[in-house]
Amino acid sequence: MKKLLIFSITLLTHYFSFSQEVESDILQISEEDYIKKIDSINNSFSYQEGIISLEKGIAKITVPEGYKFLDAKQSSYVLTDLWGNPPSEVLGLLFPKNIDPLSENFTYAVEITYSNDGYINDEDAKDLNYDDLLNQMQEDTNASNPERKKLGYPTMELIGWASPPFYDQENKKLHWAKEFKFEGEDTNTLNYNIRVLGRNGYLTLNAIGTINILPEFKKDVNQILKSVSFTEGNKYSDFNPEIDNVAAYGIAGLIAGKILSKVGFFAVLLKFWKVILISLAGGYAAVKRFIFKNKEEDKKQIS
Repeated sequence: MKKLLIFSITLLTHYFSFSQEVESDILQISEEDYIKKIDSINNSFSYQEGIISLEKGIAKITVPEGYKFLDAKQSSYVLTDLWGNPPSEVLGLLFPKNIDPLSENFTYAVEITYSNDGYINDEDAKDLNYDDLLNQMQEDTNASNPERKKLGYPTMELIGWASPPFYDQENKKLHWAKEFKFEGEDTNTLNYNIRVLGRNGYLTLNAIGTINILPEFKKDVNQILKSVSFTEGNKYSDFNPEIDNVAAYGIAGLIAGKILSKVGFFAVLLKFWKVILISLAGGYAAVKRFIFKNKEEDKKQIS
């Protein structure tokens, strides 16, 4: 938790353009100014509802009831500048209507991206043993920890399925959820994954938050699944083997994060950092308490 607080404080200094040292500057922030700055950032976003075109028209989303959509440019700002993730080609973010990127009551957001790796052959779906797949994923996750530690990242453990994989053969939609434990964190992390298959690739919808939000999110999974689709000419059924590329992996590779397809586990390892960094957005209440607790302690010492 201490590392998260330090990292969060570093992010705050970036937001407020502090010029002095972190500790000195943060202790000068009044609670009123803090709230005003956070409110200013949250109020700067323009959300959308209704039917929205994605990836130059190859897909679309009908924003589900109870949600709001943030476009690609604003989502990139949230993910990279506010939440500290590496730059990525995000198509948008879905937020519950009562949640903003820096809300104290932040629970989760759904990141939407597109991968044009090619047509995913789903023939392996009917023969998959999800227990064996999970064991392989856990082994690979554990094997990555020495390298994570070497790079200064906390270790991570794949606890298991928070929701086992389910593949909708008819609609070409796949979803599952994993539960992770990160070193130093008291609460486990949920990574809920949705993949929508198309002619030349797939849409990814990843909901990331603490494990506690699973029951809440599962209530909305069906409407979120129905909200996204490929347009005519870009659907899975539009695949033309004579001119279209085929991905080097199948359904197992999608679930395992391409591990089993030997595309390279470490290449996708950094994506898991969204799990930690997005959770920081829900940690600002703790950061604020940390800041003002220190201020009160300093006052007591002076008096």
